[in-house]
Amino acid sequence: MNTPLPPLGRLLPVGLGCLLGGSLFAASSGPRFYGDPPDDHHPWAVHDGNRPQPKRVTPGTFSSADRPGNPPSDAIVLFDGTDLSKWQTDKGAAAPWRVVDGMMEVVPRTGGIRTREEFSDCQLHIEWAAPAQVEGSSQGRGNSGVFLMGRLEIQVLDSYDNVTYADGHAGAYYGINPPQALPLNPPGKFQVYDIVFRRPIYRNGQVLDPGYVTVFMNGVLVQDHTMLEGPGGHMGRTKPGPFPEHGPLSLQDHGNPTRFRNIWYRPLPPRPAEGGTDGWLTAEAALAKRAATAAEIRADAATLRDQSDPLPEMQRLFESLVYAPDAAALERASRLAAEYVAKLEALPAAALAGKKDEVKQNAEILGYLAKFKILPADFAPRTALQGMIKAHGWDKR
Repeated sequence: MNTPLPPLGRLLPVGLGCLLGGSLFAASSGPRFYGDPPDDHHPWAVHDGNRPQPKRVTPGTFSSADRPGNPPSDAIVLFDGTDLSKWQTDKGAAAPWRVVDGMMEVVPRTGGIRTREEFSDCQLHIEWAAPAQVEGSSQGRGNSGVFLMGRLEIQVLDSYDNVTYADGHAGAYYGINPPQALPLNPPGKFQVYDIVFRRPIYRNGQVLDPGYVTVFMNGVLVQDHTMLEGPGGHMGRTKPGPFPEHGPLSLQDHGNPTRFRNIWYRPLPPRPAEGGTDGWLTAEAALAKRAATAAEIRADAATLRDQSDPLPEMQRLFESLVYAPDAAALERASRLAAEYVAKLEALPAAALAGKKDEVKQNAEILGYLAKFKILPADFAPRTALQGMIKAHGWDKR
């Protein structure tokens, strides 16, 4: 793993880290002045070294039909096989279902249960098993349901060699969309659901994002980013509409002793319609994030102020302009660049030759800024550095 570097080391484009020499520039958290800059909907440049790093998550282990796996390190565990302390009835009483051999089992006719904790967009993992002894048919075999936010039902049913209406099979977005396939283990064996849920987002009665649900059953895709059409339900057709911001996970008592185990979820970050945190964002959110990034870089530049070595501050100030314009930052960076060029021009030829790589690196930085019209094409320090490079033949391979 690379050791974080002081700010100047983070400024360098790919391939230029070695140009200034020394361990300070031996590695980088990411290139600067390299990929296409931020735009109206992207707060980061392509390959941006300022872009936040993904968090480290220790992966879990996979489940089988006979043995539950382990959740990833950032999962919020709702049932680990020991007790039902995180569950309750719809009226807030203790959950009346049984815990047997690391599994929770529906006690028929006691009613459904729901989590005490409420959630929103999430990755949900839940495993279930219909009774090994097959009784009944169609909707009468191992029936239960997973209700996301207490509303949208992903059907639980013993669909193994069992004919029923298509939008009521295991893995169905119940009453709305049948599963694409029925990759079930035999009755009595556990089935594994991995669900990605995104609730509908409305603003002032207008849909910004209709919401989607994706479901894998035993590793097989059965709901493919299915657009939400309301909560779904029995016999009645529901319509698209807003959901609450948070809701519980509910499990259904449908009169069958269905079992559940290994239930956990991971909250998901906001989407672009909510402002988002990365990727394609609304213009408003992208502008705000760009302004915040520029302010952080300028604050860092102030800590680098050193009359004997103006380059770190100068480069950080120029870097901040990639994200958001600022008259004061531009004025100071331009003045530092002019002073830098003046000092170079005052050097004896032998001393200037030792600055070759440094000069080329800074010319490339100013060239990047001019290319994307952050600086004018005739920016005087850039023109001076280009002339110096050409005069000494440093542009030749």
